[in-house]
Amino acid sequence: MYKLKKLESGVCAANGFYADGVSAGLKSGNAKDMAFIYSSTECEIASVFTTNKMTAAPIRHFRDKGDFKTNFILINSKNANAMTGPAGIVDIDEILQTLSATVKNPVMSSTGVIGVRLPKEKIIEGAKLFDLKKREPNSAAQAIMTTDSFSKEIAFEVTLEDGSSFRIGAMAKGAGMINPAMATMLCFITTDAKVTKEEMQEILDDATLRTFNAASVDGDTSTNDTVMLLANASSGVYDRAAFRDALEKIMRFLAREMVRDGEGASKLVTYKITGAKDDKEAEVVAKSLSNSLLVKTALYGEDPNWGRIASTVGASGVDADEKTLSISFNDLCVYNKGELLFDKKMEEAASEVMKLSEFNISCDLGLGDGKFTSFGCDLGYEYVKINADYRT
Repeated sequence: MYKLKKLESGVCAANGFYADGVSAGLKSGNAKDMAFIYSSTECEIASVFTTNKMTAAPIRHFRDKGDFKTNFILINSKNANAMTGPAGIVDIDEILQTLSATVKNPVMSSTGVIGVRLPKEKIIEGAKLFDLKKREPNSAAQAIMTTDSFSKEIAFEVTLEDGSSFRIGAMAKGAGMINPAMATMLCFITTDAKVTKEEMQEILDDATLRTFNAASVDGDTSTNDTVMLLANASSGVYDRAAFRDALEKIMRFLAREMVRDGEGASKLVTYKITGAKDDKEAEVVAKSLSNSLLVKTALYGEDPNWGRIASTVGASGVDADEKTLSISFNDLCVYNKGELLFDKKMEEAASEVMKLSEFNISCDLGLGDGKFTSFGCDLGYEYVKINADYRT
């Protein structure tokens, strides 16, 4: 048995970790635009990255390093350093070289506009403002935001049955270009658990499938999607089941927060798919619903148009039959295995559900044991306004 206690200290919750954010002039108005995460001892590192073939320079640079440990991550917003060719890698090398005297094997992560070289001089000067003994997790979380309307942080202390404990904390950013296929999302997780690199990577890969890979704002996959998990082992404590549970809870919370903060979004919708032939077919249906523009616009209009749900299920390419399908909004069944239930009274009840800021849409395909849950949001005018002038 183990207990999870929620903490307020984000990526600084685990022993030996420090973080802060500064303004380097990448954003206007003196807004924070650079952050660091530092550990007093070297860390094992596990990672998951975008499947976009136009992979950004920071990810290529990370992969080129091979197997290594680090105690420092430099993160900048406003500039993605993507589609910048070999020069993008050189820019990272030059920036990190200026830090090599004080940290070990530093890595870099970026988010922002694609197709623009990094402002190296600003970043190098900005890094001089870092105080590696500062614990300001919220400042760091704010500095990595782009179109986010709020920062995203969470942390747990995990206490085992014998009284020993370890901690795990995280911060993330993402609000648009979100369709993680590992959007624009970054997530950094820190822990003092004594976990091996191999086990940490295995657990991270597994948890990603049900958390970040189950989230969609707009169906677009970024060039920069990054999840990094750092473990410095300073607690000397580890339990696989407890670690796995805490990590997945953290990642699910952050995935849902990114969808909740979707550009212009007003609704967080959980799509619960059951009764598919297998889990993979359930996943296809769940993601088809969370990505569907027709479904998203119906959500925005608070229109309980269950026909769009049924149509999307049928178009997803998996086995489905109207005689076995049932659809519910929260606990309200609006269609049941060919039976039309949608009279005026039910439409009024369904409309009340659609007015909520958070609710579930459930589809039971009635064909097997497959199940999957995804997270999505509505899509309205504000999304178009934000992305029409993103670069400015």
